[in-house]
Amino acid sequence: MITSSTLEIPGATLYYEVRGAGPLVVLVGAPMDARSFAPLADLLATDHTVLTTDPRGINRSPLDNPAEGSTPEQRADDLARLLVQLGAGPATVLGSSGGAVSVLALAQNHAELVSTVIAHEPPLDELLDDRDQLRARSDDLMATYLGGDVLGAWKKFFEAANIFLPAEALEGMFGGERDPQTVADERFWFEHEMRASIRWQPDLAALRDSGVRIVVGIGEDSTDQHCDRTASALAAELGVKPALFPGDHTGFADQPDVFAARLREVLGATWPKHLNP
Repeated sequence: MITSSTLEIPGATLYYEVRGAGPLVVLVGAPMDARSFAPLADLLATDHTVLTTDPRGINRSPLDNPAEGSTPEQRADDLARLLVQLGAGPATVLGSSGGAVSVLALAQNHAELVSTVIAHEPPLDELLDDRDQLRARSDDLMATYLGGDVLGAWKKFFEAANIFLPAEALEGMFGGERDPQTVADERFWFEHEMRASIRWQPDLAALRDSGVRIVVGIGEDSTDQHCDRTASALAAELGVKPALFPGDHTGFADQPDVFAARLREVLGATWPKHLNP
């Protein structure tokens, strides 16, 4: 059974879902919402309480002021409020992509609420040596999108991610008539969320000293992609070995069965401090 509810938070109303019973696992995306994690959540709910949410400004979590942005610190505070609301922590938290940045901020600022944080492919550009070029490239693709060239922006986005899709695939995904809510969430990502997420600079010392088990996840099929680089850089900075997960950047959604099995392996592994499986 899935229970859905909302929580009033500073500047927004946060939509969330709870299913299952047992130790608490939180699945976090940005800009992905709760729907992206539903198959994985269903699999984990057989022996866990699973919390999923639409992050602020996305889908069913509207902002009081739609012109405001969304930072990793804000999203971490939102997650902290949800955990306090549920009173079921400390929690295991899995975040993917922008959600991985959110959960790192959660571990950094609210360590008492989490026991394990799995950061799956966080796009932390500022950890890379070519950060100046990456800033220019991301500024260009965001400007391209906000200037009205949606297909052009997504082409630049995937090229920057070192993921190359044929033109017809891009047209099928981002051309023609599209769901208005999907378009609104996409625009929010490009206009209000992307820059703050990819340019967030973690406090590495705080993460190392937090007492939280930090697992840095990388997709087995993500070799040489941009988020392979950023996740590997984070793992090196933290002095941990990356944990490989099935699939690529969206393995949790594309292959939920095998992803759930691997996640259970990671959660069940013995943990010498700051040593990942």
